[in-house]
Amino acid sequence: MQRLLYLSLAVMLATACEQSSDTETKRVVLTGIDTSLQPGDDFFTYANHIWYDTAQIPASQTGVGSYSFLNFPQRIRLQGILDSLAGSKSPAGSIAQKVGDFYASGMDTTAINQRGYEPITPVLARIDAVTDVPSMLQLVAEELQMGDGSMLGFYVGPDDKQSNVNIAQFYQTGTGLPERDYYFKTDSSTRAIQEAYKKYLATLFELTGTEAATATQNATITYGIEEQLATAHRTNIELRDVKANYNKMAVATLAENHPNLGWTALLGHLGLQVDSVNVGQPAYYDQLNALLKSVTIEDWKVYLKANVLTSYANYLSQPFADASFAYRKSLTGQAVRKPRAEQMTQAVDRSLGHSLAQLYVKKYFPEEAKQRMTVLVDNLKKAFEARIDKLDWMSDSTKAKAKEKLAAFNEKIGYPDKWRDYTDVGVKRDTYFENRLSANRNAYRYNLKKAGQPVDRTEWLTTPPTVTAYNYPPLNEIVFPAGILQSPYFDLYADDALNYGGIGMVIGHEITHSFDDQGAQYDKDGNVTNWWTETDYEKFKARTQQVIDQYNSFTVLDSISIKGALTVGENTADIAGVAIAYDAFKLTAQGQDTTKLDGFTPDQRFFISIARIWRVKTRDEFLRMYVNTNSHSPAQWRVNGPLMNFTPFYEAFDVQPGDKMYKPEEERITVW
Repeated sequence: MQRLLYLSLAVMLATACEQSSDTETKRVVLTGIDTSLQPGDDFFTYANHIWYDTAQIPASQTGVGSYSFLNFPQRIRLQGILDSLAGSKSPAGSIAQKVGDFYASGMDTTAINQRGYEPITPVLARIDAVTDVPSMLQLVAEELQMGDGSMLGFYVGPDDKQSNVNIAQFYQTGTGLPERDYYFKTDSSTRAIQEAYKKYLATLFELTGTEAATATQNATITYGIEEQLATAHRTNIELRDVKANYNKMAVATLAENHPNLGWTALLGHLGLQVDSVNVGQPAYYDQLNALLKSVTIEDWKVYLKANVLTSYANYLSQPFADASFAYRKSLTGQAVRKPRAEQMTQAVDRSLGHSLAQLYVKKYFPEEAKQRMTVLVDNLKKAFEARIDKLDWMSDSTKAKAKEKLAAFNEKIGYPDKWRDYTDVGVKRDTYFENRLSANRNAYRYNLKKAGQPVDRTEWLTTPPTVTAYNYPPLNEIVFPAGILQSPYFDLYADDALNYGGIGMVIGHEITHSFDDQGAQYDKDGNVTNWWTETDYEKFKARTQQVIDQYNSFTVLDSISIKGALTVGENTADIAGVAIAYDAFKLTAQGQDTTKLDGFTPDQRFFISIARIWRVKTRDEFLRMYVNTNSHSPAQWRVNGPLMNFTPFYEAFDVQPGDKMYKPEEERITVW
């Protein structure tokens, strides 16, 4: 499994747009609502029950509906572009040639299968030739540049204490299971995943000609090293601690503390010429330094081979890809592999994403969408500012700082003003493996050259066709890519109630991320600094603790509950996002009216829209992993959690004591 990059990004999905005045006769009609149910018992089910009971999860998917699962039908659009380009001849070096030939090379499974694991034999031979730790670390650094991260986690990003300058950053990595707790839990489902992972490793070794008993032993060696590295990992909850994950250190100090790592030479092999770096999780590198001495070089070579195999398995012939999927299936419950065309569309998006995006935007993204979104964002910002003014727990001095930060927001909508350059990515129609590595090298160099340089505040951290939205506190920005600004989220014919309950809620959510448990620690310029009074910050923490406690009580599967401390940022943003969107909606003509559509009042349609945008059905296996690893609550609780805390929802649907979602007014949580 790919190593996880722990960034303080709050990433989520967005929705709809404003009503067009000349399309009033073509409005969205609400469907899927089960009016036989009591809305105050489980509003998510009330609004989505009919859809949920009939929705079928495709065998090749882990879920269906909105949220990240909208990327599945979105890839059909992208696939149409790629199919067209792959079937034609374009000028050498052009965007069309590169994305078309990259896609075609991945679709040529005959050529890929004929090569077997031959593409990785040179690096396996290099590992065999390693004789000591210094030569091994040189290989590790060089492999990192090709896409195999193994024991080093590295990226370049804004310095949390000097956000206008990029700094080289190192983070914990080195493990193959989803996160550190998977190595130490003893429940049956986790045990099954552990065994599936070991089997996966052994199978990969066997596919390269290793005898079965040795392959099993190699898997055990690899797992043992990973388990030792995992003991030094911070948990996903601990990774939310912004200040604890900022540890700027002089390279000279690191070199002294970690003699086995040889930081000076290591940075040189990475192409870095810096005198200081940020080490997000120092305990990991302390442990790695110790293991470089206590673990034999032969065992390390086994570990490195396992990393090469897992990193490149899906670039190789069918048996390797099948082994990778078998392990993935144990994690997510996905029944069959995704169609090859879908896989390759995703590969192009990851490797040449901005080139593909230019073609997508030209064909599918209307500029009117960007204009409408700009208006909506402005309206939601005004609503949030008004809520700040009304807070009864915050002092005037802190309110002034909060409003300064809000006013300083940078909003990105649709697509970037300048596109990524892939000139040095070599692409041929018959060399899929080499195409992937060339793209990986390009991504590494793009990242590397930022070290020590001013931060480019126009940079995007996702590709524009992706169905997502995010807030990035170091840049104090909110981003809404073109991919999310489409049906069912962006609808020119939707009334204001649906659009403010849709995209409005999500805009409010993203704005709030600048003021959640993590974002609140960044000032208007993106620096981690204290802009609160001590009393106000204590009151703020007390309110977010209420959010943690409440979400801890929500049961998802069997005895599995939401991790309140892991999801507190997203839950805070959901609770506030609903309130901000509602305030903005009440400023519209429909928001001030009571005329019913489809039998529902404007307020009822607003809340139904919130439930519709999280209309999701997933496999239980996927949901179990999701709760353990994801900072968002499952879809049902992204609806019911915020609404049970919001009094206008009670009024709209006459929620009364005895209803399962009912909470006395004094227990309803308000942070912002």
